[in-house]
Amino acid sequence: MQRRSIPGSSGRRRTVRHFGDPVLHTPCAEVTDFGPSLAELVEDMFATMYAARGVGLAANQIGVALRVFVFDCPDDLDRRHLGHVVNPRLVLTDGPEIGGPEGCLSLPGLEAVTARWDEAVVEGVRVDGSPVRVAGDGFFARCLQHECDHLDGLVYADRLGPLRHRRLRRAARHTPWAGTDRGRGRPAPD
Repeated sequence: MQRRSIPGSSGRRRTVRHFGDPVLHTPCAEVTDFGPSLAELVEDMFATMYAARGVGLAANQIGVALRVFVFDCPDDLDRRHLGHVVNPRLVLTDGPEIGGPEGCLSLPGLEAVTARWDEAVVEGVRVDGSPVRVAGDGFFARCLQHECDHLDGLVYADRLGPLRHRRLRRAARHTPWAGTDRGRGRPAPD
């Protein structure tokens, strides 16, 4: 019996970009090269996500402006969802919009109540180009929407109302990571 490798076990941990870095606020390009470098990127993304104790990670969060995300996320029934999507498209959102606490590896230590649809479906391909369809509800649906937002150049703060957005930006300025990326991670002033 052949054992499958654990995602990220051969990857290297990369630096997570912080809120305010331009790469997080620019829509990502479609992947066109499905060679070994894409598989290496996905492995590095898993390694980085696990090291940071996240449940999802988009490629632009490590400075690569390509439409790729990885996930290892439970749903509301604590079922584990593990995988990756290349060139994802959010094809369906449904159910009620639910406000819930949301955090992000690019805004470590911060969270805000953010409204998300309770059901989501994402379609795309795997690193080998084969089609993939991922459906989720509850917390996992939140994760899918969050990662798709990243690839469109959005962070959850962009979904907040003006007052909550201002509060989050103010809190971000007082974090240990603010301005640690030689200017890349510094949030813009209100």
